[in-house]
Amino acid sequence: MIDVVAKTYRNTLIRRVGNIVIGGAVKLGVAPSYYVLLTILGRRSGVERTIPIRLMKHEGQEWFVAPYGPRDWVLNARAAGVAVVRRGRRSRQVRLVEVSAPVAAPVLAAYARKEPVTRPFFDARVGDPVSAFEAEAARHPVFRVEN
Repeated sequence: MIDVVAKTYRNTLIRRVGNIVIGGAVKLGVAPSYYVLLTILGRRSGVERTIPIRLMKHEGQEWFVAPYGPRDWVLNARAAGVAVVRRGRRSRQVRLVEVSAPVAAPVLAAYARKEPVTRPFFDARVGDPVSAFEAEAARHPVFRVEN
C-alpha cells in the first residue's frame, strides 16, 4: 500500500481569483449560505483583513476550520480573538476560541465530509475514525465561534 501525503497549500492565481469571486458573491448574499466573510485585524499591521470562509455548523455550534493549515487568518485570529462575520448586509462581532485536538476532531471529520475540495490537504480520509482527525488538529486549527 502506498502512503499518500497531504498536499501543501499554494495561493495560486486561480485561488486568489476564486476568493475574489466567492467574496463578491458573499457580499451580495448570493453565495451558498454556509459561506461568510471573516474580517480580523492583522496581528502586525492592525489593518482589517477579510477572507471568504465556510462557517461550519456542527452539533449546534458554529466553527471555522483551517483546512490549509495555520494561514494568516489563523495567526490573526489567535492574536485578536475577535472578528466580524458578514453575509450580505448582516454582520456580527464574534469571539474566536481555538479548541483542543479532542474537541476539534469531530468537527474536522464533519468538515472533510462536507468540503471535498479540501480533502487532499488532510492525511485522514472520510470514513476514518475520529482519532485520525484528532491527529490532524495541530495542522488544521479549529475555532469555535461565540457570539
